[in-house]
Amino acid sequence: MINFVEIFNSLSWDEIKESIYSKTAKDVENALATSKVTLEDFKALLSPAAEPFLEQMAAKSNALTQKRYGKTIQLYAPMYLSNECNNICTYCGFSLTNKVKRKTLSDAEILEEIEAIKKEGFNHILLVTGEANYTVNIHYFLNAIKIIQPHFANISIEVQPLSVEEYKKVHEAGVYSVLVYQETYHKEVYKTYHTKGKKSNFDFRLETPDRIGEAEIHKIGLGVLLGLEDWRVDSFFCAVHLDYLEKKFWKTKYSISFPRMRPAEGIIEPNVIVTDKHLVQLLTAYRLFNEDVELSISTRESEHFRNNVIPLGVTSMSAGSKTNPGGYAVEPESLEQFEISDERSVQVIADLIKGKGYEPVYKDWDKF
Repeated sequence: MINFVEIFNSLSWDEIKESIYSKTAKDVENALATSKVTLEDFKALLSPAAEPFLEQMAAKSNALTQKRYGKTIQLYAPMYLSNECNNICTYCGFSLTNKVKRKTLSDAEILEEIEAIKKEGFNHILLVTGEANYTVNIHYFLNAIKIIQPHFANISIEVQPLSVEEYKKVHEAGVYSVLVYQETYHKEVYKTYHTKGKKSNFDFRLETPDRIGEAEIHKIGLGVLLGLEDWRVDSFFCAVHLDYLEKKFWKTKYSISFPRMRPAEGIIEPNVIVTDKHLVQLLTAYRLFNEDVELSISTRESEHFRNNVIPLGVTSMSAGSKTNPGGYAVEPESLEQFEISDERSVQVIADLIKGKGYEPVYKDWDKF
């Protein structure tokens, strides 16, 4: 089968942008009426022409999500293991250019963080690191997973792109899903955001989900960093990527995250402002395009937004998050990757979910 880099290279950013912005109200109505939303329909749902149809999109998104997932919201906690990073990324607080104290958790500190997270009831954890090959590498990951695995039913990771063999090793160690964001699919400007380090290799990052799929990891998480480039065009490319992966690795589950740029130490301002209304349009468009994909909203978003987004198609949310290594117990003042917006406790978020008529779920299954 043709690989995604070949598919990507056959597409033109400018032509897709023109196609999205030329969609009409009639195109949106057709997309809402069909039972099988195509990529061309998805363009219409992303387009400015779809903005007057947000109520219809939200209602259909709600119905599709309840049909597939019921009225449940899975809760997870990110656990940052390290803020060391060799990359220079202009939008990230962990960027090499930020001359601040770096922190990588020791075995004892990992256990201390686990204890604090478990007290909140979590059984689903997302492990996050910067990209520092000499310190937070496959050996560090495997050791950390060995320590963490007995304490959680579901482990996800968001770390530097790995080889197929390395992904197989973390899978065997107990990792259920891997998240890797392309950040932006605009290849030319990608270079201006990633000026140094392994992450500056656009194609290597673009091929990462293929390597994860080949390692037969259960779930692959995709997304773009909203605010770097035109969110409509970037999200269309991400949907093309998702469509390709689902056909190639059809046994694998998929998730989409919607991170909007947040303030952080030493970073640039967003190039594009993505409003709450835009994010609702994007989230519901994805649900209409794919009723099986998991949709995740993090504590990057405001209390107001998260209060109201629950019925719109979301299936998972983080809560009580810390975006710095040791943030839960060991070293609360270490460097954050970004500032969170919703700082409410796990219990408050769980009560909010219940108040909306949904059930907060802390894990996927019991271990046998």
